[in-house]
Amino acid sequence: MEVILLERVEKLGQIGDIVNVKNGFARNYLLPNKKALRANDSNKKVFEANRARIESDNAEKRVEAEKASKGVEGKTVQLIRQASNVGALYGSVSARDIVEALEGEGAKVSKSQVVLDRPIKAIGVYDVKIALHPEVAVTVKVNVARSPEEAELQAQGVDVTASMFEREEAGFTEEFDPNAEPGVIPEEAAVEAPAEAAAEGPQAEAEGEGEEA
Repeated sequence: MEVILLERVEKLGQIGDIVNVKNGFARNYLLPNKKALRANDSNKKVFEANRARIESDNAEKRVEAEKASKGVEGKTVQLIRQASNVGALYGSVSARDIVEALEGEGAKVSKSQVVLDRPIKAIGVYDVKIALHPEVAVTVKVNVARSPEEAELQAQGVDVTASMFEREEAGFTEEFDPNAEPGVIPEEAAVEAPAEAAAEGPQAEAEGEGEEA
């Protein structure tokens, strides 16, 4: 389907561009959100007659978005969630969660402005794009952790998931003596072995005498 863009659409075009898009994309997104018009003769005439006003309105909105961006750009929000030992969340972090967290930091954005391809489902620090206007976008950091302490470590660049995995692995690692020869019993075990044998000796002799009797 051919459409006339009423605003800049990323990877598609600028105001006034006539582009060919998939029918579903036009019907489900561009047309209902008033981002485009069907490119028929009637709409082309309407657009050209109103082009100056459309471009002027867009410029005003862009200026407002640029002012608003100063209160959002570089913000970091912290979200504490329950997660498994491998960092998988019991649930997920959605655009709505990010909006609420930003509001708590004094930055007001709408759910539709949060560009999140898919919900966040693991702990970590994520760069999330906030599109305040088709031509104005900023980035915020979303720190998802299981506790404030863990969030602080992640903010410092620590991969808490990797550290946790290493600690678990260490619990199953046997002590290793690099100087030991193959087949040689470790010194501590060698000390314990004679003591055990000495303790068992009298009992074994008594049992042997009992059998002879």
